[in-house]
Amino acid sequence: MKHEDVWRALDTLAAEYGLSASGLAKQAGLDPTTFNVSKRRMPDGRARWPSTESVAKVLNATGASLEAFTALVSGARALTSTAPARGAVRRVPLIGLAQAGGEGYFDDGGYPVGGGWDEVSLPEIGDPNAYALEISGDSMEPVYRDGDMVIVSPSSPIRRGDRVVARTHAGEVMAKQLTRRSARRVELKSLNPLHPDYSFDLTEVAWVHRIIWVSQ
Repeated sequence: MKHEDVWRALDTLAAEYGLSASGLAKQAGLDPTTFNVSKRRMPDGRARWPSTESVAKVLNATGASLEAFTALVSGARALTSTAPARGAVRRVPLIGLAQAGGEGYFDDGGYPVGGGWDEVSLPEIGDPNAYALEISGDSMEPVYRDGDMVIVSPSSPIRRGDRVVARTHAGEVMAKQLTRRSARRVELKSLNPLHPDYSFDLTEVAWVHRIIWVSQ
């Protein structure tokens, strides 16, 4: 068992429930910074492991089994079942992330429009305007991989640390982690350290929507 495998499993578990690492910690009744990247190493650089108590609280809060979490640590890309999957199924529009920058797929408010979308059956999502995007590339690894499908909610509130899909007025669409949003700027982080982070003036950004679930 490797240090990075355990943290990857916690990140994947959080993403399955539409949460950031901080959100997962809060839901488990822990300090919101418990699973922050900065807490994963000690000041001297040595690996810091999550405590068994923290993991137990996370499993209790999410309803995930120890066997499912162990499978994530061992390399599984998703839980065999997640909380959203217990609800009813509905059809939501689907396109590839690379297509999303084209014209005719979103209205000015960032809601899916037009006839170019496919459809996919997914667990019931509270947002009637939710849509699905198929991830392309490796900028979101290890949380989201090429071919994974994320469910995006235009109406969900967004906080720092959330995984999001953002579109610029220039037509760029990207799946990133929101690190900061002020009255003037939006800062986005690539989860894969091999890819650059981005900082945009707010006037450059058409919309930012929260990723609430992933089907892998």
